Amino acid sequence: MVRSHQNHCPGDAFADQGNHPAGHAIVATIAELHLDSTVLPKLCSILNPASPGTSCNLASVASWADTIKHKKPWSASMHYVNAAVADDNPPQVCKFPGPKGFQGDKNVNVLGAIRNNTDILGRWVQEGSDLDDPIASDALKFLIHFVGDVHMPFHTVGRLKGANEISVKWGTRATSKCISLLLFMEYDLTFEVEFHALWDGDVVKRAMDTTPSKWSKPLTPEIEKHLHGNKYDPLIRKVLVDGIDKTWAGEVESWLQCPAIKSLSHGGGPDEQIVLQSNWKASDTDDESVCPWHWADPIHKLTCEWIWPKEVDEGKPLVQLDADWYGGRITREWVVERFLTMGGLRLAAILNLVFAHVPGNDE
Repeated sequence: MVRSHQNHCPGDAFADQGNHPAGHAIVATIAELHLDSTVLPKLCSILNPASPGTSCNLASVASWADTIKHKKPWSASMHYVNAAVADDNPPQVCKFPGPKGFQGDKNVNVLGAIRNNTDILGRWVQEGSDLDDPIASDALKFLIHFVGDVHMPFHTVGRLKGANEISVKWGTRATSKCISLLLFMEYDLTFEVEFHALWDGDVVKRAMDTTPSKWSKPLTPEIEKHLHGNKYDPLIRKVLVDGIDKTWAGEVESWLQCPAIKSLSHGGGPDEQIVLQSNWKASDTDDESVCPWHWADPIHKLTCEWIWPKEVDEGKPLVQLDADWYGGRITREWVVERFLTMGGLRLAAILNLVFAHVPGNDE
């Protein structure tokens, strides 16, 4: 990642700008807060087979899939899904997918990985397998991570390797008192960042930083037992109360619904069944309970509509996105909070589907 900073006050706290895995932890924590009461103990037993019955938190394993890419290189392509560039080249052309389907081996992508790991866990539960089973543990950790990935815009875009090969500017100029030098000075907080990393890290950090201080106060014990003094806890409190219960109350139910496969349409009229590409069809990944393509498609559309603006490609020098028209919109519309909350609720729905009230498997 390329980042440059200028004129910082020595010891300035702004030095902690960078990639933040908080997004995955937020998705995992929101999911944990919405699990059936019987489910979390089962998940903890899978994650800690040597100590069944001990407590755990899903956020602690939410970034595991990123940390083991070098040990499991076959998993790298499961963090994203790319349509052919000719069909998916935002912001000009955005088909998901187009006539050429998705690139790579069939279903070896984030959509197929969500489907596959859900099925692995389902079979494991139905067969009553041993807790000390690394396949179940890995599948659970992969699933937690991949549901987070599919709710961030550039994991479903192939152009420039998911926006990893194009940079933008973020941050602002400010005037503040430099305590150590006892003077006022202007310093430049702008920095260069890969566009993909901006969305995976910096916009999440901005959402955390702009969460009002009132959300630092604890909520109910039932909620607080799932929060562990992390910097993102206030954001989670905010989305639980002002998001799920208020702003999005009329939408949340629809976020968890999956359409019948025969009703999915793409590209043509509303009655056109989704095109059966040579290497992909909707039923490969989606059913009426778990539907990663259906979840990803609206976020992909937003990428073409405004998340990847034409100014990024015209940026010489690099375009500054930390401006009202872009960064301000993300903050005002709770864009990243919405994506992360969708991911958390959908992850909870999958885990409840697989693990809740399975005959003979309840704690």
